[in-house]
Amino acid sequence: MHRAGAHWGISAIAAKVERFGRDRRGVAAIEFAFIVPVLLIMYFITMEASQAIETSKKVSRIGSMVADLVTQQQTVVKADLEAMMKIGTSTLQPYNRSSPTIIITGIQITDEASPRVLVAWSRKLVGTTYSADAAPNTITTVPATLKIRNTFLIRVESDLGYKPMITWSASDSQALGLTSVFNNITMAETYYLRPRRSPTVPCSDC
Repeated sequence: MHRAGAHWGISAIAAKVERFGRDRRGVAAIEFAFIVPVLLIMYFITMEASQAIETSKKVSRIGSMVADLVTQQQTVVKADLEAMMKIGTSTLQPYNRSSPTIIITGIQITDEASPRVLVAWSRKLVGTTYSADAAPNTITTVPATLKIRNTFLIRVESDLGYKPMITWSASDSQALGLTSVFNNITMAETYYLRPRRSPTVPCSDC
């Protein structure tokens, strides 16, 4: 009787193990637990990539729009340039995790056999602070195709340190999930335009 009982106990255990091996009720839950993190990562990467591309386009739009506004003027003053830069920053909305740097430079190319490229005036916005950039008569550079004697150019440089949503916090004090390498992605663009309504665009108080 003892042997029979022991045999029956082993058989019962073996049967339970076999039933457990055939039971697939928990497989879906386990698969779901593995798949969900992957799907979430793919979702956030897709969302972040699309927002980064859109923000990069807006940074380029800042340069083209501000340059277009300046070149439509016959003369400007500091207040005009600052208002145009402020309009430029508004194009980034609803992105607001960092502020762009915008530099507007009036460039005079001299009427000489070997023309010099000189800064006529400049104005810069960094964050919320306006200031001059390069001093008047400072030597600067332009693309070779634009270096034409006795001409005037408006150059607008827009630059943004893009902060991905997944590495940014409201207090701007910590990275969330990625290394600092991805915490400040540089997006920059430079536009050159010629004046539309006059040969030059002087700034009387820059």
